[in-house]
Amino acid sequence: MTRGNERFVAGTPSHPRQDVEHREQLASYQAPHAALFGCSDSRLAAEIIFDKGLGDLFVVRNAGQVISDSVLGSLEYAVAVLHVPLIVVLGHDSCGAVAAAIESQEADAVPLPPHIFGLITKIIPAVRRVRSGRPDREPDPADVGREHLRDTVAELLESSELISDAIAAGTLAIVGANYRLLEGTAVPDIVVGTVESSTTGPRGHRTEEEDTAP
Repeated sequence: MTRGNERFVAGTPSHPRQDVEHREQLASYQAPHAALFGCSDSRLAAEIIFDKGLGDLFVVRNAGQVISDSVLGSLEYAVAVLHVPLIVVLGHDSCGAVAAAIESQEADAVPLPPHIFGLITKIIPAVRRVRSGRPDREPDPADVGREHLRDTVAELLESSELISDAIAAGTLAIVGANYRLLEGTAVPDIVVGTVESSTTGPRGHRTEEEDTAP
């Protein structure tokens, strides 16, 4: 995924595995080599920013990349059934959900619609921690986003025994990364477990070395 992102940043994407023949091959099965849990922001199209093709990524998204039962179930499916060796949790700068969480803590904050407020509730602890560190200043959205990303990875491990067991067994890794909208780069912030670097990862999954293969 790192190499694909580098191609995207350089403006030289290869658009791999998007041809008709590959689409037909995938009609009866899927074997993604990673799961990606990220924000629903329209600027975070996973297959584009990592220069991936059909069947490469199992993607789960919601506003603010907030853990929920549906997210946990989807990621457990990716691990237990699809046998992905990697989960990438992707946050980003200028996140609307993060901004809403910060604004919700202002004294004169306008009440949010209930479902939106329910979504950002899990971001509020990160807002409060950042604010407590510098009570004389407004929370920096980048700092809040980074804290929330780490909270999300921690909650994923705490809430899913299946995922934490896979980490302990050495068959799964989680990488939390922040995407920079202007540069197009995905910058790792936290790594849990061992990320495979060989050409053939666990259970025969394709990894980085095969990214540019025909």
